[in-house]
Amino acid sequence: MSTHAKRERLLLADLLEAAGPDAPTLCEGWRARDLAAHVVVRERRPDAAAGSLVPALKDRQERVQAEFAEKPYEELVQLVRTGPPRFSPFTIKQVDEGANVVEFYVHAEDVRRAQPDWSARELDPVFADALWSRLERTARLLGRKVPVGLVLRRPNGQTAVAHRGTPVVTVSGEPGELTMYLYGRQDAAKVELDGEPEAIERLRETRQLGI
Repeated sequence: MSTHAKRERLLLADLLEAAGPDAPTLCEGWRARDLAAHVVVRERRPDAAAGSLVPALKDRQERVQAEFAEKPYEELVQLVRTGPPRFSPFTIKQVDEGANVVEFYVHAEDVRRAQPDWSARELDPVFADALWSRLERTARLLGRKVPVGLVLRRPNGQTAVAHRGTPVVTVSGEPGELTMYLYGRQDAAKVELDGEPEAIERLRETRQLGI
């Protein structure tokens, strides 16, 4: 049975293939080739991927990622599509779902939304609920540095607190859009902001969302 992570992986690979190696992405400074290399390094080179969390290893991560980015693009995309090596923890369904659902969704949208003619993707309700469930668990981590109180609200009225404080800004949208917003893609997320004008402006100016 296909999982959300597997489906998003295949979609990401298809989007990367269609876009081409030099296509822009929402990740500042990254072309499609760089994003693909990031995904491959994350799954196949844990010694380098740790640079995302350990500052001392950041240079190593960037060096290894640059080396992968020099590979033939078709090979990179195929590595994204086929996934991690046999003995990787990512081959375990529960690990894959826990670590990759949001990762692949956001990166797929990074490719899609960097194109001038992109349109919003309608998510099926089960997948939307899966994204919301993850937002509920990670919202406070992702929003810990924002300068105002921050509440997420989906159309059915469910809310999640991303940051406690005053004044409060409520960000409303579908779970997929709230995911993009909270992961630092504010300019590309279809959401509505409600609160005091000064608080909204402070939130719009911040670049402190995300890991």
